[in-house]
Amino acid sequence: MPSPMRTHLLFISSFVILLTGCQQYQRTVPTIPSMVNSTPSTTQAPSNQFAIQGKIGIKTPIQSGSAFFTWQQDQDTFNIELAGALGIGKTNIQGNAHQATLMSAKTGTIVSNSPEELLEQATGWSAPIHHLIPWTQGYAATPKAHIKYDEQHRISELDEDHWLVNFSYNTDHKLPYRVILKQAIEKNQENKITLVIENR
Repeated sequence: MPSPMRTHLLFISSFVILLTGCQQYQRTVPTIPSMVNSTPSTTQAPSNQFAIQGKIGIKTPIQSGSAFFTWQQDQDTFNIELAGALGIGKTNIQGNAHQATLMSAKTGTIVSNSPEELLEQATGWSAPIHHLIPWTQGYAATPKAHIKYDEQHRISELDEDHWLVNFSYNTDHKLPYRVILKQAIEKNQENKITLVIENR
């Protein structure tokens, strides 16, 4: 069983890398194939300039926890304030397309040039971290996504890069308030990330 500090670092690494890698997403409009409930393609694209607040939960076979976050994205520059992550205290993550820096009292300063590699080294699992910007806005990230739509032609579920993603919406809102990511792993287990967006 991992030590408490090891668990803290695993969780914070997972969260930080999932968010700080998002600036790599490029503003393109892919032609997305739909497997169910085909809908006309849209000329809109996910924005990479926004501010959101909410809560994230991460659950893997060896760790689980949650945190409140404030995430500001301005093109490829981001700033994230994180609180309540398994007692790790207030954490700040900021950076751009070339570097991400995490600062907290318990972990000190951590600098990363490759979020994907750091995530795999810290946790043993990988995630398509650059997909979170479109996913949090109810879009697929690549033309290869298998998509299901709801009755209002919003994406309700997609299967993309070995992740199953479910979207929940409030009434007639076009943007999801909850995004659940699941990655199947060996022995019928899974990695699960729940992102609840409370304010945009």
